[in-house]
Amino acid sequence: MDRELTLELVRVTEVAALASSQWMGRGKKNEADGAAVNAMRAMFDTVAIKGTVVIGEGEMDEAPMLYIGEKVGCAESPEVDVAVDPLEGTNILAKGLPNALSVVAMADKGNLLHAPDMYMQKIAVGPRAAGKIHIDDPVERTLEIVARVQNKRISDCTVMILDRPRHKKIIEAVRNAGGRVRLIGDGDVGSAIYTAIPDTGIDLCVGIGGAPEGVIAAAALKCLGGEMQARLWPEDDAERSRCAQMGIADTSRILYMDDMVKGDAIFAATGVTDGELLKGVRMLGNDLAETHSLVMRYKNKTVRYIKAIHNLAYKANMVFGSPIYFD
Repeated sequence: MDRELTLELVRVTEVAALASSQWMGRGKKNEADGAAVNAMRAMFDTVAIKGTVVIGEGEMDEAPMLYIGEKVGCAESPEVDVAVDPLEGTNILAKGLPNALSVVAMADKGNLLHAPDMYMQKIAVGPRAAGKIHIDDPVERTLEIVARVQNKRISDCTVMILDRPRHKKIIEAVRNAGGRVRLIGDGDVGSAIYTAIPDTGIDLCVGIGGAPEGVIAAAALKCLGGEMQARLWPEDDAERSRCAQMGIADTSRILYMDDMVKGDAIFAATGVTDGELLKGVRMLGNDLAETHSLVMRYKNKTVRYIKAIHNLAYKANMVFGSPIYFD
């Protein structure tokens, strides 16, 4: 993959963030997601790749755009796998809450895990703890390891966990061990990435969340030098059969970084609402909007933070697909 693709991917996440941001706090998550998908798909048509969506909005019959298997890009090479979440945190945005993102990951063809749309058990840590943790260890032991390598007391460590009934025992274990718990309602791509960004204050991310989101987060963590371990978590025979169809016969096996993301990888994200990682879209008036993004690549370990000012009058069709939604 050419290094120029890193900035091209930022353009893709920027337009999705701009499009979905018009629905911030309006209580309409489906409209917000649809706006992000349409804008991202339109921008992908300008990117010089021959891409295949391996993680997207669902199967072709379920998703009219950016479905699994859909072809994106306007060139015959390079051939790449693409994983997208045009709006990570639809509920977050609808409620006007923090940490909604637009994210894309890319790798050479055949190098991203084709993760089925089901649950996945995950553990994510930053660079200092990479190679030192194991998904099957008790969370108390993992917390001790993370505290030691971070040169912190356990009481200074913060664990990010999705606020779900299935995580009750994990939450209790962290608290009983003396650790801090940061519960989130949605957004487990961002929560995994936070472990590798010191300024976020998140030391560990554990729990069961979406499998597609896990692969996208693994691409970002690979670029940052962090680590994720995972295991698919099918809930019934139909999901186990789906795994087998996608080439994952043994759902009990641990998925390591190279199982989810092989070789080089590029990851881009743009903030939709304010969060620990990125500021959200700012409407500045006079048809101007400000975005904050990051883009990174595994090959060179460079992380770029990009602030951009957009004149929406010149990209209304790309961003909105219809008259601009302003009151």
